[in-house]
Amino acid sequence: MTNTNREWLLAERPTGEPDRDSFELRETDIPDPAPGELLVRTRFLSVDPYMRGRMREGESYAEPWDVGDALRGGVVGEVVEAESDAYDAGDLVTGEGTWADYATLDADDVAPVDPSVAAPEAYLGVLGMPGRTAYFGLLEVGEPKPGDTVVVSGAAGAVGSVVGQIAKRNGCRVVGFAGSDEKTDWLTEELGFDAAINYKSTDDYRAALDEAAPDGVDVYFDNVGGPITDAVFTKLNLDARVAVCGQIAHYNDEEVPTGPRKLPGLIPVRAKVEGLLVGDFATRFGEASERLGEWVASGDLKHRETVVEGLENAPDAFLGLFSGDNIGKQVVRVSAADAE
Repeated sequence: MTNTNREWLLAERPTGEPDRDSFELRETDIPDPAPGELLVRTRFLSVDPYMRGRMREGESYAEPWDVGDALRGGVVGEVVEAESDAYDAGDLVTGEGTWADYATLDADDVAPVDPSVAAPEAYLGVLGMPGRTAYFGLLEVGEPKPGDTVVVSGAAGAVGSVVGQIAKRNGCRVVGFAGSDEKTDWLTEELGFDAAINYKSTDDYRAALDEAAPDGVDVYFDNVGGPITDAVFTKLNLDARVAVCGQIAHYNDEEVPTGPRKLPGLIPVRAKVEGLLVGDFATRFGEASERLGEWVASGDLKHRETVVEGLENAPDAFLGLFSGDNIGKQVVRVSAADAE
């Protein structure tokens, strides 16, 4: 084991879209675990769109970082030293750590990783927070019924790709929006979506929806916002449900454009629009993890991870989320399985 630890800090609060100047890499001593903690060597680090909100001042559903703070996110790592009887050195665990080579995690706040079910990095995606978000967001907020048409924006991302597959399991017609032909082909040819729309090459989203969702939209799972959502709102059916999970189209806006008012269109169809935070379902995480794990192990739920190599490239991996570089879950490989 090396004697130093690399760790990414928030260097400045970005204005608009962040760049590399927003991040600072420093070297520190490897931390010592306190009683009840684990020293974990990071194998994989998660980067997620919601982290952009933590770079802003002001209250939000996720506590903002201060300038100079270590950046935090989901990690999968190997226990190096355990000050807890719950885990032993060599165990693989997942929890929230820092963007670092090594981090200390409370043993009560981590979960074991079983590589016989899926590769370790999948525990940051389909078997982690994104998978649980898809599971509860669709089933509890979207309430899909057999025969419904479900439209998903950001459908080739970590959450959207799982949403669409669960909707298919529930007997729905599924339409996804994604940002390249490679992504739309993945949705239809591998994940079983009934139709997919490349929003970057489509001039008229409403016309595309007329073709892909001729019977209208019963459930809309929104990860994006912006013009895609404007178009979907015009296609909502009676008693439609809209689950607002993310608004990545606006995360870098300094002032969110108001645009045309869309709420009057909800009145005649009596649509329900509900925001969701996966943390609200924390007491049921075990249920979601069990079912998602069963579906992954059986091959019924497919997943994909885009892996960026090296902790030094973590900012680039994060910034790539806003240009659509990833298919499936974007993760950073910090260390190899045989690293010392």
